[in-house]
Amino acid sequence: MRRFRCVLGPLLLGAVLMTGACDEPETAAAGLIGGWTTAGCEFFRPPETTTVGGHTVPVTPAPLASAMARIDAGGRAHHAASYAGLEVDQQRVRAIVYRVPSAAFDDFIRQTADNTCIFVRDAEHSLQELSRWQDHITADLEAWHSRGVRISTISARHDGVGVEIGTQDLDRAREQMPRHYGRTAPLIFIEEGPVIPMPTPGIPTAPQPGG
Repeated sequence: MRRFRCVLGPLLLGAVLMTGACDEPETAAAGLIGGWTTAGCEFFRPPETTTVGGHTVPVTPAPLASAMARIDAGGRAHHAASYAGLEVDQQRVRAIVYRVPSAAFDDFIRQTADNTCIFVRDAEHSLQELSRWQDHITADLEAWHSRGVRISTISARHDGVGVEIGTQDLDRAREQMPRHYGRTAPLIFIEEGPVIPMPTPGIPTAPQPGG
């Protein structure tokens, strides 16, 4: 359900929120980032909103939130080798589940979705695999600092793409860390300054068009 991020400074666990709406629905296709949709996606549901501080903001309907919670719990407990994470698309009133292809997990999603709309997409890595990498790198933080690589955040991405490393020493990290962990290690490097306290963890939301 969440994109897990270690914020280092003290070390905290949180989640990154990507806010926004989406454009026209994608067509399910084979291959990476392709996938399929549940039967509930055949029905139109207007997005729900609420007013906060004079601003209208989207909200996740209770049936969809409940289905997401069930999928997240079942994915972690019984399909950890497949489940990568999920996000909510409030504009289209659906959830997007990322998973390493698995017939058993797909069946579980179909049975769990009820009449809600779930879009299932392929992922390169499971949350279980990325969490192991995240723990490994977290254990090496002092060693990396002594080598001049200041790591601000470590985030196992909910879409299963890899572990995102936020660092002030981008070039040095790109050169040294793959050499240490192996060129096939699922590491993604971004430039990030000193640690900024994160808000309360939430559910990732689908990005805006082009973002």
